[in-house]
Amino acid sequence: MAVLIKSKPTEFKFYAPQAKRVHLAGSFNNWDTKMLSAKKDTKGNWKVKVNLKPGKYEYKFLVDGSWINDPHCGSCVSNSFGTQNCTIVIK
Repeated sequence: MAVLIKSKPTEFKFYAPQAKRVHLAGSFNNWDTKMLSAKKDTKGNWKVKVNLKPGKYEYKFLVDGSWINDPHCGSCVSNSFGTQNCTIVIK
């Protein structure tokens, strides 16, 4: 019998009250900068939910065209561009 691995809804948040657009990109969506648009709430927090299967993923926010790391992320890894990507582990 096959075991079904469930995805977990995972929320990503980024505080940028002045931003016009915020997107989330990462290894979970092949770094597609248009697929996951965040929505801004009245307090300036941008939020986007992604269903992720258990595993380790790299990600960044694209804020008005600039790549920005998640300030709440405690774990980063080097990337091929000489900067860092945030990491998240889904259990």
